[in-house]
Amino acid sequence: MNSQTATLIDGKATSAKVREEVAVRVAALVAKGITPGLAVVLVGEDPASQVYVRNKDRAAHAVGIDAQTHKLAVDTSQEDLLALVAKLNADPAVHGILVQLPLPKGLDEAAVVRAIDPHKDVDGLHPLNVAALSMGEEGLVPCTPAGCIELCDRYDVELEGARAVVIGRSMLVGKPVAQLLLARNATVTMAHSRTRDLAGLCREADVIIAAVGREGLVRGDWVKPGAAVIDVGINRGEDGKLHGDVAFDEVAAVAGAVTPVPGGVGPMTIALLLSNTVTAASRLG
Repeated sequence: MNSQTATLIDGKATSAKVREEVAVRVAALVAKGITPGLAVVLVGEDPASQVYVRNKDRAAHAVGIDAQTHKLAVDTSQEDLLALVAKLNADPAVHGILVQLPLPKGLDEAAVVRAIDPHKDVDGLHPLNVAALSMGEEGLVPCTPAGCIELCDRYDVELEGARAVVIGRSMLVGKPVAQLLLARNATVTMAHSRTRDLAGLCREADVIIAAVGREGLVRGDWVKPGAAVIDVGINRGEDGKLHGDVAFDEVAAVAGAVTPVPGGVGPMTIALLLSNTVTAASRLG
C-alpha cells in the first residue's frame, strides 16, 4: 500500500500551461511579422532521438513555431554537419538551432555545439551561454534545468535560503541547475558518485535534485520530512518500464513534494525548449 503524503508535482499539467503561455508569446511575435523558427538537426537512426525529435516537432507546430527537422545520414562527415550549422546560423528565418545529442561516433559534439550561434543555441550548451549562466548574465538556459526550477516555482517550493543538494555534475543538468539554484539564493551542495555519506547529506536538504542516472538511488530514509524532491533520472528498469533516480513510493511517503517518472521533469524539457525558441526570436527580431 502506498502511504503517499507528498504533493505530486505534475510535469504534464505544468508543461501544458507553459506551452499555452508560449503560444500567446508566439502570437504576439507573429503580429509583429516575426514567426519563430526552430531548426532541429538529427544525425543517424537512434530510436530514442527519433522519438524526441518527433515530439519536439509536434509540440513546436502546436504553439505556432515554424519547426524544420534536418535528417542526416549516420555516416555524415564533421565538415558536412558544420556546413549545415553555418547555413542555419546565417538563415534569418531560423531563431533556434538544436543538434540532437548524442551524435554518432566519430563526430565531435563539443565542436558542433561551439559552432552554433550562441544567440540561437536553444539548448543553452554553447560556452558563451554556459558562461552567462555562471556570471548571472542574459543568455539561453539549458531546458531541463530550467524546467526543474519552473516546477519548483509553480508548486511554491521555496528556494530562497533553502539548502539544496544536486546529485550529478553533468554539463546538461547538474552544473547548470546548481547555478540556477545559486541565482535564486539557495545554498547549494553538488554531490556525485564519489561523495562521502551521500545519504546523510541528503537528509539535511530542503530540496533534492537527482540527476545521476541510477535507478532508485534516493531512498525514503534519505529525505528530510517535508523536503521537495525533483527526479531528473530516466532509467529503463528490468521490468521494461521507465524509473527515476528516486525510489518514488518510499520518498512520496516522507517528502513534501515529489516529481514522478515519467510525467515529471521530462515534459518540461520540451516546453522550455519552445520557450527558449520564442525568447531567441524576440531578441533576434
